[in-house]
Amino acid sequence: MRSLSIASTGMLAQQLNVEVISNNIANMNTTGFKRQRAEFQDLLYQNVERMGATSSDQGTIIPTGIQVGTGVKTGSVYRIMQQGNLNSTENPYDLAVQGKGFFRVLLPSGETAYTRAGSFALSPQGQIVTSDGYVVQPAISIPNDATGVTINAQGQVSVKLAGQTTETIVGQLDLANFPNEAGLEGMGSNLFTETAASGTAQTGTPGSTGFGTIMQGYLETSNVNAVAEITSLITAQRAYEMNSKVITASDEMLQMTARLSHG
Repeated sequence: MRSLSIASTGMLAQQLNVEVISNNIANMNTTGFKRQRAEFQDLLYQNVERMGATSSDQGTIIPTGIQVGTGVKTGSVYRIMQQGNLNSTENPYDLAVQGKGFFRVLLPSGETAYTRAGSFALSPQGQIVTSDGYVVQPAISIPNDATGVTINAQGQVSVKLAGQTTETIVGQLDLANFPNEAGLEGMGSNLFTETAASGTAQTGTPGSTGFGTIMQGYLETSNVNAVAEITSLITAQRAYEMNSKVITASDEMLQMTARLSHG
Protein backbone atom coordinates (compact mmCIF):
# COMPACT_ATOMS: atom_id res chain seq x y z
CA MET A 1 0.00 0.00 0.00
CA ARG A 2 1.32 3.41 -1.02
CA SER A 3 -0.18 5.00 2.08
CA LEU A 4 2.34 3.24 4.34
CA SER A 5 5.36 4.79 2.62
CA ILE A 6 3.59 8.14 2.14
CA ALA A 7 2.74 8.43 5.84
CA SER A 8 6.29 7.40 6.80
CA THR A 9 7.71 10.31 4.76
CA GLY A 10 5.28 12.58 6.62
CA MET A 11 6.49 11.30 10.01
CA LEU A 12 10.14 11.79 9.03
CA ALA A 13 9.40 15.32 7.82
CA GLN A 14 7.65 16.27 11.07
CA GLN A 15 10.48 14.71 13.07
CA LEU A 16 12.92 17.07 11.32
CA ASN A 17 10.47 19.95 11.85
CA VAL A 18 10.44 19.30 15.61
CA GLU A 19 14.27 19.10 15.65
CA VAL A 20 14.51 22.54 14.00
CA ILE A 21 11.94 24.02 16.40
CA SER A 22 13.69 22.47 19.42
CA ASN A 23 17.01 24.05 18.32
CA ASN A 24 15.28 27.43 18.10
CA ILE A 25 13.80 27.06 21.58
CA ALA A 26 17.14 25.85 23.00
CA ASN A 27 18.77 29.05 21.69
CA MET A 28 16.17 31.50 22.99
CA ASN A 29 18.82 33.22 25.13
CA THR A 30 21.77 32.86 22.71
CA THR A 31 23.22 36.26 21.79
CA GLY A 32 22.72 37.10 18.12
CA PHE A 33 21.04 33.75 17.31
CA LYS A 34 18.92 33.61 14.15
CA ARG A 35 15.99 31.21 14.12
CA GLN A 36 15.48 28.58 11.41
CA ARG A 37 12.40 27.29 9.64
CA ALA A 38 11.98 23.92 7.91
CA GLU A 39 10.36 24.07 4.48
CA PHE A 40 8.90 21.04 2.72
CA GLN A 41 8.12 19.96 -0.85
CA ASP A 42 5.85 17.29 -2.25
CA LEU A 43 7.54 14.23 -3.76
CA LEU A 44 7.15 12.87 -7.31
CA TYR A 45 3.72 11.88 -8.60
CA GLN A 46 2.71 8.63 -10.23
CA ASN A 47 0.60 9.20 -13.34
CA VAL A 48 -2.09 6.53 -13.43
CA GLU A 49 -3.93 8.43 -16.16
CA ARG A 50 -2.16 11.43 -17.66
CA MET A 51 -4.10 14.66 -18.00
CA GLY A 52 -4.32 15.95 -21.55
CA ALA A 53 -4.30 12.44 -23.07
CA THR A 54 -6.94 11.66 -25.70
CA SER A 55 -9.78 9.53 -24.41
CA SER A 56 -11.46 8.64 -27.76
CA ASP A 57 -10.92 8.53 -31.51
CA GLN A 58 -12.87 11.78 -31.73
CA GLY A 59 -10.00 13.62 -29.98
CA THR A 60 -11.67 14.19 -26.61
CA ILE A 61 -9.13 15.04 -23.92
CA ILE A 62 -8.94 13.87 -20.30
CA PRO A 63 -9.30 17.13 -18.32
CA THR A 64 -7.67 16.22 -15.01
CA GLY A 65 -6.27 12.69 -15.15
CA ILE A 66 -5.18 10.63 -12.13
CA GLN A 67 -2.03 11.57 -10.27
CA VAL A 68 -1.09 9.92 -6.97
CA GLY A 69 1.45 11.65 -4.75
CA THR A 70 4.25 9.70 -3.06
CA GLY A 71 4.76 11.86 0.03
CA VAL A 72 6.82 14.77 1.29
CA LYS A 73 10.49 15.72 1.46
CA THR A 74 12.52 18.49 3.12
CA GLY A 75 13.15 21.33 0.70
CA SER A 76 15.37 23.46 2.93
CA VAL A 77 15.97 24.66 6.46
CA TYR A 78 15.86 28.42 6.02
CA ARG A 79 17.61 30.82 8.42
CA ILE A 80 15.63 33.98 9.16
CA MET A 81 17.98 36.95 9.61
CA GLN A 82 15.45 39.28 11.22
CA GLN A 83 16.89 41.77 13.73
CA GLY A 84 16.70 40.73 17.40
CA ASN A 85 15.99 43.10 20.28
CA LEU A 86 18.84 45.20 21.70
CA ASN A 87 19.54 44.86 25.42
CA SER A 88 21.62 47.35 27.39
CA THR A 89 24.55 45.76 29.28
CA GLU A 90 26.66 48.85 30.11
CA ASN A 91 29.77 46.83 29.19
CA PRO A 92 32.00 48.95 26.89
CA TYR A 93 33.07 45.89 24.88
CA ASP A 94 29.51 44.68 24.20
CA LEU A 95 28.57 45.80 20.69
CA ALA A 96 25.32 45.38 18.77
CA VAL A 97 24.64 45.99 15.08
CA GLN A 98 21.44 47.91 14.48
CA GLY A 99 20.56 47.09 10.89
CA LYS A 100 22.43 44.94 8.39
CA GLY A 101 25.97 43.68 8.79
CA PHE A 102 28.25 41.21 10.56
CA PHE A 103 31.41 41.64 12.60
CA ARG A 104 34.46 39.97 11.01
CA VAL A 105 36.41 37.47 13.12
CA LEU A 106 39.79 35.86 12.35
CA LEU A 107 39.78 32.11 13.08
CA PRO A 108 42.93 30.23 14.19
CA SER A 109 42.92 28.56 10.75
CA GLY A 110 43.42 31.96 9.11
CA GLU A 111 39.87 31.99 7.67
CA THR A 112 37.40 34.78 8.32
CA ALA A 113 34.13 34.07 10.14
CA TYR A 114 31.21 36.42 10.69
CA THR A 115 29.03 37.05 13.72
CA ARG A 116 26.17 39.18 15.04
CA ALA A 117 27.08 38.34 18.65
CA GLY A 118 29.14 41.32 19.76
CA SER A 119 29.92 40.08 23.27
CA PHE A 120 33.60 40.98 23.01
CA ALA A 121 36.44 41.33 25.54
CA LEU A 122 40.14 42.18 25.63
CA SER A 123 42.95 39.67 25.07
CA PRO A 124 46.13 39.68 27.24
CA GLN A 125 47.69 41.76 24.44
CA GLY A 126 44.85 44.31 24.66
CA GLN A 127 43.16 43.30 21.38
CA ILE A 128 39.37 43.18 20.99
CA VAL A 129 38.44 39.46 20.80
CA THR A 130 35.40 37.15 20.95
CA SER A 131 34.60 35.01 24.00
CA ASP A 132 36.73 32.26 22.38
CA GLY A 133 39.70 34.62 22.02
CA TYR A 134 39.38 35.08 18.24
CA VAL A 135 40.53 38.54 17.12
CA VAL A 136 37.87 40.87 15.75
CA GLN A 137 38.90 42.32 12.37
CA PRO A 138 40.46 44.72 11.71
CA ALA A 139 42.63 44.05 14.77
CA ILE A 140 42.43 46.90 17.28
CA SER A 141 44.63 47.16 20.38
CA ILE A 142 43.56 49.12 23.45
CA PRO A 143 46.52 50.68 25.35
CA ASN A 144 47.11 49.39 28.90
CA ASP A 145 46.88 52.88 30.38
CA ALA A 146 43.48 53.63 28.78
CA THR A 147 40.95 54.89 31.33
CA GLY A 148 37.95 54.72 28.99
CA VAL A 149 36.97 53.29 25.61
CA THR A 150 34.41 54.81 23.24
CA ILE A 151 33.09 53.10 20.10
CA ASN A 152 30.78 55.35 18.13
CA ALA A 153 27.94 54.44 15.77
CA GLN A 154 30.33 54.53 12.78
CA GLY A 155 32.68 51.99 14.44
CA GLN A 156 35.46 54.43 15.32
CA VAL A 157 37.32 53.25 18.44
CA SER A 158 38.87 55.94 20.65
CA VAL A 159 40.40 55.80 24.12
CA LYS A 160 40.90 58.24 26.97
CA LEU A 161 44.50 58.11 28.21
CA ALA A 162 45.62 59.14 31.68
CA GLY A 163 46.70 62.77 31.79
CA GLN A 164 45.09 63.66 28.43
CA THR A 165 41.93 65.69 27.96
CA THR A 166 41.17 64.63 24.38
CA GLU A 167 40.48 61.08 23.22
CA THR A 168 42.89 59.23 20.94
CA ILE A 169 41.58 57.23 17.94
CA VAL A 170 43.10 53.72 17.97
CA GLY A 171 41.14 51.98 15.19
CA GLN A 172 38.08 51.63 13.00
CA LEU A 173 35.70 48.65 13.01
CA ASP A 174 33.96 47.66 9.81
CA LEU A 175 30.99 45.43 8.95
CA ALA A 176 30.45 42.78 6.27
CA ASN A 177 27.30 42.36 4.18
CA PHE A 178 26.22 39.48 1.91
CA PRO A 179 23.88 39.37 -1.11
CA ASN A 180 22.15 36.33 0.47
CA GLU A 181 22.53 36.26 4.27
CA ALA A 182 20.43 33.07 4.50
CA GLY A 183 23.14 31.29 2.47
CA LEU A 184 25.74 31.66 5.25
CA GLU A 185 26.83 28.41 6.90
CA GLY A 186 26.44 28.26 10.67
CA MET A 187 29.50 26.73 12.34
CA GLY A 188 28.42 27.02 15.98
CA SER A 189 29.79 29.40 18.63
CA ASN A 190 27.63 32.17 17.08
CA LEU A 191 29.83 32.18 13.95
CA PHE A 192 28.98 31.97 10.25
CA THR A 193 31.18 31.30 7.23
CA GLU A 194 30.86 32.47 3.65
CA THR A 195 29.57 30.01 1.02
CA ALA A 196 28.93 30.07 -2.72
CA ALA A 197 25.23 30.58 -1.85
CA SER A 198 25.81 33.60 0.40
CA GLY A 199 27.91 35.45 -2.16
CA THR A 200 31.14 37.33 -1.45
CA ALA A 201 31.40 39.49 1.67
CA GLN A 202 31.26 43.23 1.03
CA THR A 203 32.85 45.29 3.80
CA GLY A 204 31.98 48.85 4.65
CA THR A 205 31.93 51.47 7.37
CA PRO A 206 29.03 51.18 9.84
CA GLY A 207 26.35 53.73 9.02
CA SER A 208 27.24 53.92 5.31
CA THR A 209 24.65 52.98 2.67
CA GLY A 210 23.43 49.41 3.20
CA PHE A 211 25.24 48.94 6.52
CA GLY A 212 23.87 49.14 10.04
CA THR A 213 25.28 51.18 12.89
CA ILE A 214 27.10 49.99 16.01
CA MET A 215 25.70 50.48 19.50
CA GLN A 216 28.23 50.29 22.33
CA GLY A 217 27.06 48.74 25.60
CA TYR A 218 24.28 46.72 23.92
CA LEU A 219 23.84 43.11 22.79
CA GLU A 220 21.45 41.75 20.17
CA THR A 221 19.21 39.05 21.63
CA SER A 222 18.00 35.92 19.83
CA ASN A 223 15.18 36.57 17.33
CA VAL A 224 13.28 33.45 18.48
CA ASN A 225 9.61 34.13 19.26
CA ALA A 226 8.61 31.71 22.05
CA VAL A 227 4.86 31.83 21.31
CA ALA A 228 5.35 31.20 17.58
CA GLU A 229 7.74 28.29 18.26
CA ILE A 230 5.37 26.60 20.73
CA THR A 231 2.50 27.00 18.25
CA SER A 232 4.65 25.46 15.49
CA LEU A 233 5.64 22.64 17.85
CA ILE A 234 1.99 21.77 18.58
CA THR A 235 1.18 21.83 14.83
CA ALA A 236 4.15 19.55 14.06
CA GLN A 237 3.18 17.18 16.86
CA ARG A 238 -0.40 16.90 15.56
CA ALA A 239 0.83 16.36 11.98
CA TYR A 240 3.13 13.56 13.22
CA GLU A 241 0.23 12.02 15.11
CA MET A 242 -2.06 12.12 12.06
CA ASN A 243 0.59 10.49 9.86
CA SER A 244 1.01 7.73 12.45
CA LYS A 245 -2.79 7.17 12.34
CA VAL A 246 -2.59 6.75 8.56
CA ILE A 247 -0.01 3.98 9.11
CA THR A 248 -2.30 2.37 11.71
CA ALA A 249 -5.30 2.56 9.33
CA SER A 250 -3.23 1.09 6.46
CA ASP A 251 -2.08 -1.73 8.75
CA GLU A 252 -5.69 -2.56 9.70
CA MET A 253 -6.70 -2.60 6.03
CA LEU A 254 -3.84 -5.00 5.25
CA GLN A 255 -4.94 -7.21 8.15
CA MET A 256 -8.47 -7.34 6.68
CA THR A 257 -7.02 -8.32 3.30
CA ALA A 258 -4.91 -11.03 4.96
CA ARG A 259 -7.97 -12.43 6.77
CA LEU A 260 -9.94 -12.50 3.51
CA SER A 261 -7.17 -14.45 1.75
CA HIS A 262 -7.20 -17.01 4.62
CA GLY A 263 -10.98 -17.25 4.50
